[in-house]
This record gives sequence, C-alpha cells and structure tokens, in this order.
Amino acid sequence: MRGVFRLHVEGVQNVPCSGAVIGANHTSNFDPWPLAFPLWPERQLYFMAKSELFNPLLGPPLRAGGAFPVRRGEQDVEAIEAAVELCREGKIVAMFPEGTRRVKGVRKKFAARPHSGAARVGLAADVPIVPAAISGTDRLARLSRLAVAYGAPVPVDDLAGIPPRDAATVATERLMTAIETLLDGLECGRCSQSTATRSPTVPTTGCRSRSRGRAEGRPARSSASRTS
Repeated sequence: MRGVFRLHVEGVQNVPCSGAVIGANHTSNFDPWPLAFPLWPERQLYFMAKSELFNPLLGPPLRAGGAFPVRRGEQDVEAIEAAVELCREGKIVAMFPEGTRRVKGVRKKFAARPHSGAARVGLAADVPIVPAAISGTDRLARLSRLAVAYGAPVPVDDLAGIPPRDAATVATERLMTAIETLLDGLECGRCSQSTATRSPTVPTTGCRSRSRGRAEGRPARSSASRTS
C-alpha cells in the first residue's frame, strides 16, 4: 500500500483506540483498504457490506475480516443494531454515509446521497463520530497516489436534548461538511505536489476541488471558512 500507491496519511491521532464510528466518502470498492490500513493492527475497522456479497464463497472471509451484511436501499434495523453493539463493545465501525460509490461508470439504482446511519450509530452507542476522507482510489489504474485523512470527532454534545431523528440529521450534516473539508485539503495537497513537478513556464489551474466548485456554479470556499 505505502510502496505501490505511496499512501499519505493524516490525523491518525484523531481516531480513538476503541469505541467509535468513522464516516468517509466513497468513490471505489477499494476504499476500505486505505481507510483501514493506517490503523491496523492497533485498531481493526468493522465494515458494513452489501448483503449480496455474503454468499457461500465470499461470506466466510468477509465475516472473518470484520464485515457484516446490510440491505442497501432500505432501513436495515438489524445492521444498525449490530453496528451499535460493536461500538459499545469498544470496536470501531467504518461507514460510508453516501451508501454507494460517488462516481460510477454506469447508472445505479441507489443515488449517492448522505444517509444518517453513521450518525445514528454514533449517537445511539454514545461514541465519537470521526470524519475521514479518501483520495486517489478512483485513479488506481494510473497508480495514482492514495491519501487518507482522519478529522477531529464531530461535535454532538449540543444535540442531547432534541429528538433522535433530528439529532441524527444535524450530526449527518456536520459529518458530511467535515468530510468535504478533509477531502478538499487532500485534493489541494495533491494538486500542489503535481504542480511542483511541472515546468515553471507551464500555467496551472489551481486546486481541482476549487475548479470543480466553480464549474458547478458553487463559490470556492475561503481558507477562513474551512477552519471555522
């Protein structure tokens, strides 16, 4: 992982030694590997995996690796309860709030929109909800550099007195904002490294995340807004 893909890691100290939920962006089926590798073997991550994968051939190794099934596209109460119990036992559960990969080559049934599962698990188990960002897994064929960043836990102390559903919604919004901020930082760092190797006579276009925002009609965030 570190050799072939030159894995860059930030913020490992933000992940508790036990009892936590990690919420990350999702662009590739390979995402669990760079997310879990920097923490292993001191911390093992437990992942939800789509129930279709738990066939007689793949089921045993998936379970041995800490995966447990979830039925996508519906409210899987059993999967949420299993995740809550794992967290209460001191284990770390990793979840992708978008539910399915953000970028796809073909149209899929489930849209990549934020779900509140990670926040619900963290709030129900009363454990930290840690944002994480993964960059580069959508460019594996080019042996692009991989990067992962773990952020400080999402603040939820002020949500104790409101209904659980509302608390999960607010916590999810905060989680997704933190993930996007971490991802912007990784993408800008990748752009800075790539432009540093170019000829000084070649014009550059700046950070891809800012260019993406302008292309979509969204104003680029200032550095002050990222740290607020």
